[in-house]
Amino acid sequence: MLRLAPGDTVAVAREALAAGTVVDLAAVGEAGSLTLRSDVPAGHKVALRDVAAGEPVRKYGQLIGLASAPVAAGEHVHVHNLAFTASQAGAGSADAAGEGYAVGVDARPRLLVPQAEQRTFDGFVRADGRVATRNYIGVLTSVNCSATAARRIADTFRWPGALDAYPNVDGVVALTHGTGCGMDALGEGAQLLRRTISGYARHPNFAALLVIGLGCEVNQVAALTSGFDLPPEVPVVAMTIQEIGGTTLTVKAGVERVRELLPLVDAARRVPVPASELVLGLNCGGSDAWSGVTANPALGIASDLLVAQGGTSVLAETPEVYGAEHLLTRRAREPEVAEKLLRRIRWWEEYTAAHGGSMDNNPSPGNKAGGLTTILEKSLGAVAKGGSAALEAVYEYAEPITAKGFAFMDTPGYDPVSVTGLVAGGANVVCFTTGRGSVFGCKPAPSIKLATNSEVFARMEDDMDVDCGRVLTGEQTLEEAGRELFELVLEVASGRRSKSEELGIGDEEFQPWQLGAVM
Repeated sequence: MLRLAPGDTVAVAREALAAGTVVDLAAVGEAGSLTLRSDVPAGHKVALRDVAAGEPVRKYGQLIGLASAPVAAGEHVHVHNLAFTASQAGAGSADAAGEGYAVGVDARPRLLVPQAEQRTFDGFVRADGRVATRNYIGVLTSVNCSATAARRIADTFRWPGALDAYPNVDGVVALTHGTGCGMDALGEGAQLLRRTISGYARHPNFAALLVIGLGCEVNQVAALTSGFDLPPEVPVVAMTIQEIGGTTLTVKAGVERVRELLPLVDAARRVPVPASELVLGLNCGGSDAWSGVTANPALGIASDLLVAQGGTSVLAETPEVYGAEHLLTRRAREPEVAEKLLRRIRWWEEYTAAHGGSMDNNPSPGNKAGGLTTILEKSLGAVAKGGSAALEAVYEYAEPITAKGFAFMDTPGYDPVSVTGLVAGGANVVCFTTGRGSVFGCKPAPSIKLATNSEVFARMEDDMDVDCGRVLTGEQTLEEAGRELFELVLEVASGRRSKSEELGIGDEEFQPWQLGAVM
C-alpha cells in the first residue's frame, strides 16, 4: 500500500487485495500490521484507522470528504462510506490547508535558467513572429449547416498520397461544430463561439484558412472573419453555400482553393526557436487513483521545467480544481489573479445549482471505478499537473494566452470542450493524462497522452505516448519521469508525431463550449 502524506487517514492499494489479507504497516510509516476487512481493488483506498461517521478523511495531506458511516481500520473506503457536500469546499479546503486561501504565500520568484541551459525546438516562424509546431490548412465553419461541405473538402486531401508533393504540410483539417445559429447574435453563447473560432483562426499552426458558411446563419461569415485580426500573410478564403450555389459547387470551389494554397503553405520550413515559444496545455481525462500519484505530478515537473525556460503552461478544467483551488490561490502572483479564479469558482457553483446539480457530480463512473470517490479527491490529484510555479494569470474560456509562466484557463471538465478552449487560447502542444485509457487528439495542436499506470499503457499502447506507471514500479522517479516528458514535448514540438497524430485523431474533437438558449 502507498500512503501519500503523513497523517493521511487512508492508504492506496498498489494491487487488488482480498479480505483477510494482512498488510505490514511499515510501508506506510506505521508500526504493526493491518487485516483487511473487505476486498479492495487496485488503486482504491484502505482506512488506516477507525473513522467515526462525520469525521474528516484525508489523502495527499488534504481533506477529501467526510465519513458517511463509521469506517473501521482495514475497510475499503469509497462511495459507500465517504461523501462530499458543497459546504465542505470552501471551509473544508481552508481546514485542509491550515491557512485557507492565503493568497500568494507560495508564489515563488520566477527564476529562468541561464542562457547556456536554454533549450530550443524546431518550429515554423510565421511572418508576424508567431511560432507554430505544425503546418496545417484549416477549414473552419461558421455554422453546423456547413459542416458536411467542410468535411468533404478536407477529406479530398486525406487519401494516401494526396499530399506527397507537399512534405511540409501536415494536413488539411476541417473543424466543425454543432451550433452557429438559433442563438442571440449578441448573447454570451454567440460571443463565446466567435471567440473560440477566432482563436483557432489565429492559431500559428494554421498557415492558411477556408471559412465555410451557409449564408443565412446568425454567425455570419463576413462578421466572423472580420474579427480574426490576422496578418496579411495568412490567406483567408471565405465562402457561403447559398451564394456559390449548393453543396457540390462549394466543395468543388473549396478543393480548388486548397490546391492553390498548398504550394504557399509547403514553402514553410522548420528552424530552431527557443523553448520559451511553447504554450503547453495541461489536461486530464478518464482519471484514476494513480493520476495524482504518477502522471499528473510528472507533468507538473515538466510544466515547471518549461516555465523555467521562459515558456508557458496552462492548467484548465475548473470543476476539477474545485476544492483544491486554495493550492492555486496560494501560488497567485497578484491578489487580482487569485480573485479572478475564485470568481470563476463561484460562477460554477451558481451554474451547477441553477441546473439542479452539484460540483460533486463531476467524478464519472469511470473515475469512481478507478478509485476516485469525491470531487475533492479528484481535484487534489488534478492540480498536480500544474507543478509548483507561481500562478501568473487566469483566463476566460478561449481567451488569448498572453502571459509567460504558469496560468489557468476557466473551462468545463469535459475533455474535448476543455482542450478546445486551450487550443483557441494558443496552446501549441497539449499533454493529456489518463488512467482509464482516454483516446484524444486536438488538431491543429499535437496531443501527448500519458498513461498513469503500466496496465493501461500495455493494453492501449497504440494510443499512449508515455508510461508513467514506471513510477509505481520504481523504474523511474517522478523527477526522471518529468524530465523525460519535457524532452518528449520538445521532440513533438519539433515534428515527432504523437500517437494520436499517427492515428489521425483530432478532427472531431473540436467542441466549443455552448452557453445560452437555443432558440
